[in-house]
Amino acid sequence: MALSHQQRDQIERRIRAAIDRLLAGQIPPDGTCDVKTLAREAGISRASLYRTWGHLKDEFEKRRAAAWAAGGQPDPREARIARLRDLNQRLTGKLARTHTELTQLKERHRLLLSVLAAKDDELQRLRRELSSPAPVPLPRR
Repeated sequence: MALSHQQRDQIERRIRAAIDRLLAGQIPPDGTCDVKTLAREAGISRASLYRTWGHLKDEFEKRRAAAWAAGGQPDPREARIARLRDLNQRLTGKLARTHTELTQLKERHRLLLSVLAAKDDELQRLRRELSSPAPVPLPRR
């Protein structure tokens, strides 16, 4: 069925309004900033968006890519995912550094315990020497 000029204008306005909303970050709870959500928000089928309104789909994708390239993130969930990935990467690095430091501290602890044990052995030996009667020197002939 052919659309009248008025129907085409109305659908195009709905699609453009949906594009503006999505790129402004007004993402519905069950959607993302993508073509599927765009079609649903405009009230048309995704197939229709691809076939009949492909130029608007392309415009949406270009504007979305430009927003991402400019550092903007229309979809707050995508921005949150990006932040969480960055945080995860930083925490993973910090965990690796902490693990390395812990390993070094454990090795230093083992070394110091070994030195302490050797010093304790020496101290015990010196105490035994002090507590035992001094040998009486034999007279010289």
